[in-house]
Amino acid sequence: MQLTQIRNATLLVDYAGKRFLVDPLLADRGAYPGFAGTANSHLANPLVDLPVPLATLTDVDAVIVTHLHLDHWDEAARRVLPRGLPLFAQNEADAAAIRADGFTDVRTLATHGHTAFGAIRIARTDGQHGSDAVMAAIGARMGEVSGIVLRHPDEPTVYIAGDTVWNGHVAAALAAYDPDVVVLNCGDAQVPGLGAIIMDLDDVGRVAQAAPRATIVASHLEAVNHCMLSRVTLREWVHAQGLGARVHVPDDGEARVFALPGAGSR
Repeated sequence: MQLTQIRNATLLVDYAGKRFLVDPLLADRGAYPGFAGTANSHLANPLVDLPVPLATLTDVDAVIVTHLHLDHWDEAARRVLPRGLPLFAQNEADAAAIRADGFTDVRTLATHGHTAFGAIRIARTDGQHGSDAVMAAIGARMGEVSGIVLRHPDEPTVYIAGDTVWNGHVAAALAAYDPDVVVLNCGDAQVPGLGAIIMDLDDVGRVAQAAPRATIVASHLEAVNHCMLSRVTLREWVHAQGLGARVHVPDDGEARVFALPGAGSR
């Protein structure tokens, strides 16, 4: 399978002969105001350009949307994606909102077990978009979020954790699925006075410890106003922790191929 970091949490995942677009943020640089009440809210989002032509991101087999926040499902995506594309949503409320935008093949991921897409099994996992203190203060704004696990007999198992901090949900997903590859949204997005609403350095360390054989891919970095962790800082930390062989910090547009355990990767 091939995983391409696009921008923010947007990924292209080529998996078992299918291409998935995950959490599309497709607008031009600076199209939206910064998120109110968050760090650096004076900056316009996205902070950077798309690293690939837009047509590359619309020529896919299916779209997966982990939740409906603007930096995961934006107006540009709603405008340019083909209306008949299969599109997977985390729950029926999100699915209904996406159908209201004119999409005709919107599928709700199963709460338990998996949802099939051909021979690929897609499992929905739970997450929490901030600490307990964050959720107590602004939980309605953070809303429900999810991750996904992709499985196929001929491919590595991939866990895309989504917009969550380290907590019991993530620990349970790691234990249940024993993924070969884990994608973490770890840009340390901050709400002043409350703290991080996605993973930070400490959370990356916790995942590395809980999943000692997995390769970790860092996503959701340097593309929206409230993300405080830079790639440079993360790479320095990874090196200092001796995790350089296990934690990959791709640039936007960078792709990596992963094979089944024992077959190697590059």
